[in-house]
Amino acid sequence: PQGIGSPSVYHAVIVIFLEFFAWGLLTAPTLVVLHETFPKHTFLMNGLIQGVKGLLSFLSAPLIGALSDVWGRKSFLLLTVFFTCAPIPLMKISPWWYFAVISVSGVFAVTFSVVFAYVADITQEHERSMAYGLVSATFAASLVTSPAIGAYLGRAYGDSLVVVLATAIALLDICFILVAVPESLPEKMRPASWGAPISWEQADPFASLKKVGQDSIVLLICITVFLSYLPEAGQYSSFFLYLRQIMGFSSESVAAFIAVLGILSIIAQTIVLSLLMRSIGNKNTILLGLGFQILQLAWYGFGSEPWMMWAAGAVAAMSSITFPAVSALVSRTADADQQGVVQGMITGIRGLCNGLGPALYGFIFYIFHVELNELPMPESPSGGSAVAQSHLQQNSIIPGPPFLFGACSVLLALLVALFIPEHTNLNVRSSNWKKHCGSHGHPHSPQAPGEAKEPLLQDTNV
Repeated sequence: PQGIGSPSVYHAVIVIFLEFFAWGLLTAPTLVVLHETFPKHTFLMNGLIQGVKGLLSFLSAPLIGALSDVWGRKSFLLLTVFFTCAPIPLMKISPWWYFAVISVSGVFAVTFSVVFAYVADITQEHERSMAYGLVSATFAASLVTSPAIGAYLGRAYGDSLVVVLATAIALLDICFILVAVPESLPEKMRPASWGAPISWEQADPFASLKKVGQDSIVLLICITVFLSYLPEAGQYSSFFLYLRQIMGFSSESVAAFIAVLGILSIIAQTIVLSLLMRSIGNKNTILLGLGFQILQLAWYGFGSEPWMMWAAGAVAAMSSITFPAVSALVSRTADADQQGVVQGMITGIRGLCNGLGPALYGFIFYIFHVELNELPMPESPSGGSAVAQSHLQQNSIIPGPPFLFGACSVLLALLVALFIPEHTNLNVRSSNWKKHCGSHGHPHSPQAPGEAKEPLLQDTNV
């Protein structure tokens, strides 16, 4: 068999680390090239590029996942990593082609989906959450270190060296998949599937979203995720550009900000999250995370000094507990045989937000004329630039309008989340009720959606 050793989680971890380490190196050069290429509508074009990429990823992810079930994971790991990293060398060759290929590469920018399928093939169900956590932690670790390294090398030796190094790491990742990664999908599962057609339901990106309204609790959770993750996706796409061009951060300051935020987020999602889940419960943890997110976005929106961005960044790390807490609530609320369906809905909504959020933020920046008409001047000793400071004086009332819109969106998410019941034992009760009805032939076993209280009443009587 091709590859080194038997399939393992460590193969997937190395693939993820190398891909995102290569892109992390380009954080500072990308911000400079973006502004030089689109000097008049920087934020709008950034939003459109990232928005097109996100929407294409959302539309193609189910199809690529279904094809990998037939043709194996290794070939699609190679395909997704190759096309995701293809724009890297174009940064210095032709910036216009670089951004065009980034947009189109969204069709194959679904490495995480294939990696999670790879991990699912080789792990038992009780090991899977730990394995997924390791993959996510590796992704975070690559982004903690690489932007700082890229900024230092760019300042010392120029951005061309950084692009060459990132290209070399991407090629190393491709070679690693070709040589070292073994196929995880068992051979006996594939030949029978070669002639099997892929149904539209498997490839339909909206298939999971169509099931959202079938359960009131799931509907509330999905609305909460949409309203809270839409501004988060937009923020990720534009915030480092905002720090660099509007707040006057240097490349090193942006890299340090990413590193500190990443480390604090890892601590928040491990130690702090487990403490909160035990002490105040699942639902209250979600509400607390949404509260931190509102505070963070409002601070970003009204902040006009670099220290305010650093303080809001610390709050942003605490707001990162929301999605893990939502995932835990979903896993407790849904029946055992519905876990994949409900988690798929949440993932589908996040994928949709990855396309809509950046475009929305870019459009709001454009409406409020948050642009720079010239390149930043050399940084002052305090870390700001004269252009950034004069720009903030012109827009001193609302320096960051999209972040305030995001705060309003998350406030609505908080209000919706208040109506989500805790239901820590709903899964157990529901399954017990089904067993009870199955053994006694209760006439109400095909329960209608409006009879939500029936299982609980039956359980209480039993």
